[in-house]
Amino acid sequence: MKNETRCRKQTGRSLTSKVAAGMIGLLLAGTASSAQTFSNGFRPFTGVPRHYVCYQTSGNIQIDGNITEGAWEKAPWSEDFKDIEGDAKPAPRLRTRVKMLWDNQYLYIAASLEEPHVWGTLLNHDTIIFQDNDFEVFIDPDGNTHQYYEIEINALNTVMDLFMVKPYRNGGLAMLNWDTKGIRTAVHVNGTINNPSDTDKEWTVEMAIPYSALSFFDRNQRPSDNTLWRINFSRVEWDTDIKNGAYVKQRKPENNWVWSPQNMINMHAPERWGYLLFTTQAHTDFQLPAAEEAKPYLWKVYWAQQQYRQAHGRYANNLAMLQIPEKQRGSKGQQYTLRLEATSSQFNANITGTDFSGAVYIDQEGKVYHNSK
Repeated sequence: MKNETRCRKQTGRSLTSKVAAGMIGLLLAGTASSAQTFSNGFRPFTGVPRHYVCYQTSGNIQIDGNITEGAWEKAPWSEDFKDIEGDAKPAPRLRTRVKMLWDNQYLYIAASLEEPHVWGTLLNHDTIIFQDNDFEVFIDPDGNTHQYYEIEINALNTVMDLFMVKPYRNGGLAMLNWDTKGIRTAVHVNGTINNPSDTDKEWTVEMAIPYSALSFFDRNQRPSDNTLWRINFSRVEWDTDIKNGAYVKQRKPENNWVWSPQNMINMHAPERWGYLLFTTQAHTDFQLPAAEEAKPYLWKVYWAQQQYRQAHGRYANNLAMLQIPEKQRGSKGQQYTLRLEATSSQFNANITGTDFSGAVYIDQEGKVYHNSK
């Protein structure tokens, strides 16, 4: 679920399939505009991202879709998925949850998708999988909202994967020619697929994602103890009717259920994704790094700058023009200092704090990075 090659979730529920297909063609042809499109997608996130503590495994995990083997029994389940818009929408009628493990080569993901009617139609790699019910993974290893990955899979174990240099809102294009080289996936159906005459229980997904596939630009993305990634999961669920012994999608938007709610219908806002903490310790409590707690103040600057540019045709030169104080105080008493440099077409803001070293930066494309001292 998202607007990956469809680009249809930017501001509303959905576009028609015909329009979505047209958008897909533009993106794949590389002719989409690189200019930013101002929308509520720039609005600062007021929710609290979920987190998952991922334990290291030494056992050999067999990727067969059966997630009841010993190693998985030791991994905790995530919270149940919610609607992508969060508590403002009804809770999903079907349960979805995930669990994760890691070793020196792979991030392992297991997912359980409750489903009384398991179906699938798409068989070709890199076809647009969200046209079927699917399970989707979004990974931003360094958490800067740029250079992230998306992997989709349906109940037939058909995979679509892509790489994003930057989000669509910043002119990013979906690179469908990127493949998760070395990925291993499997699906197990607890029931029968494409058989409307019976009632199924669930389908389960198992993935082994190699870090080598995520190591672009000579950057080694292999985690170690206490490494923190941003990650999220989405489930697309279409309402169907049974006609002439076959499943037929209803003419209505799909359901979008996610692990960590985005509070808008758009998965391509990586700053809203959940946190994945890798650990080698048997019992680890999650604690949000102090620099992460400062980032929402930068997103307020980003949102205000987009508003200002829409109104005035340029970015503001200073914080006063945005009516944002330089000095900020966090919810735990932290003291922050904001700074802003800008030209008419670019800006760079940073924040320093009393509880972390260095500074955290954001630019006009929403790229966030921490320059620690």
